[in-house]
Amino acid sequence: MYNNTNVWKNVIGAGIFPLGMSPATGIDVPLLPEHKLTEKRGASVSGAVFNVSTTVIGAGIMSIPATLKVLGVIPAFVLIVVIAWLADISAEFLMNYTHSGDSTTYAGVMREAFGPVGSLAVQICVMITNLGCLIIYLIIIGDVLSGNVHEGSVHLGVLQEWFGIHWWNSRAFALLAIVIFVMLPLVSFRRLESLRFSSAIAVLLAVVFVGISSVLAISAFIEGKTNSPRLLPQLDNQVSFFDLFTAVPVIVTAFTFHFNVHPIGFELGKPSDMISAVRISLVICAAIYFSIGIFGYLLFGESIMADILVNFDRSSDTATGALLNDIVRLSYALHLMLVFPLLNFSLRANIDEFLFPNKPLLAKSTTRFVSLTLILLIFTYLLAIAIPNIWYFFQFVGSTSAVCLAFIFPGAIVLRDTHRISTTKDRIIAQIMIILAVVTSTVAISTNIYSMMRNKS
Repeated sequence: MYNNTNVWKNVIGAGIFPLGMSPATGIDVPLLPEHKLTEKRGASVSGAVFNVSTTVIGAGIMSIPATLKVLGVIPAFVLIVVIAWLADISAEFLMNYTHSGDSTTYAGVMREAFGPVGSLAVQICVMITNLGCLIIYLIIIGDVLSGNVHEGSVHLGVLQEWFGIHWWNSRAFALLAIVIFVMLPLVSFRRLESLRFSSAIAVLLAVVFVGISSVLAISAFIEGKTNSPRLLPQLDNQVSFFDLFTAVPVIVTAFTFHFNVHPIGFELGKPSDMISAVRISLVICAAIYFSIGIFGYLLFGESIMADILVNFDRSSDTATGALLNDIVRLSYALHLMLVFPLLNFSLRANIDEFLFPNKPLLAKSTTRFVSLTLILLIFTYLLAIAIPNIWYFFQFVGSTSAVCLAFIFPGAIVLRDTHRISTTKDRIIAQIMIILAVVTSTVAISTNIYSMMRNKS
């Protein structure tokens, strides 16, 4: 394996070392000495867990409660577990085929299976998914700091509640300050491992968000102010059976992290570490998702918005309650600021690979690195100012590019089986994965288009 001299140069130059099959254990192990791996990489399993968990959680936690409103508790729980399980399997498919071939990127694995068209498909999907999510993050941060207007209802941001409405706490100015003083330094790192501490803080902030939400929900329950969650979906004149499918893309987007499997995995010492990191991360994230879904629904019931943070700007009966509301909103806004560089990393790398396929590594070219970084920040900032609502983004991304990255492409790689390593079980799971993804996405897209046309008429 890896007899090509150019492959060796590219891999070593990137701080990525090829792997071989151990004859004793049958497990992929590094071909280079362990002390060299540690010296060059320095990546830890805990750091990978934090980076994967932060990539997964992202903004998904904000819209998960809205899916419980649509689906009911039991179907939502089942769907979260099933999608997390399929996400784990698809990530394992990617790692298996990566270490059986010569590629070190997602696009490279697709190129080995389907040629240049496969590589291009992955790059386009990563651009759509990651750029869409980055815009979503900035929209949510803007909602927290400077408020939002939804269907004629004005929701003030934290800065406006504390200091009143001024030009300097407007949405445009507040986001500009965040982009310059927070985002720009974080996206300037050239290795994902460098973000392990910020990712650890991001996961902690997500746990804080869930913890405070649970306290508020329990307090409301004691006072008899909670809303009883529906165990099953309620179908009436406003909600049809096909409307239930619109919640699927939201959860799919919430579990799409596959664009970072290779950047994170190849900074580790061996593939088995990445598989373990993915599984630990998915368990953590599934627990967080379901917890915030339950507590969020108990607190806000049918009034849950696509971005639940907006619900936390409601007035509280006590000063303590108001303070907790503000802490919840600010903690998760900070969480999203720390998630931003993880998705930006893969987006920037894929754009560079798309535009400059024959150029040296992006991390080695300061001009390309700085130029792409600044252009992406400016572009996402401008779109976040122009787009007011995140639900449509979640549904569009989850129905198209995200479902391709998470399920359709990994399944297609297994069925193509370029390296002849798939088992009968793998092929069956891959077929089921693709069929479910295509059917649910098609129904979700069709339902959304029908709903939009009906609303206009």
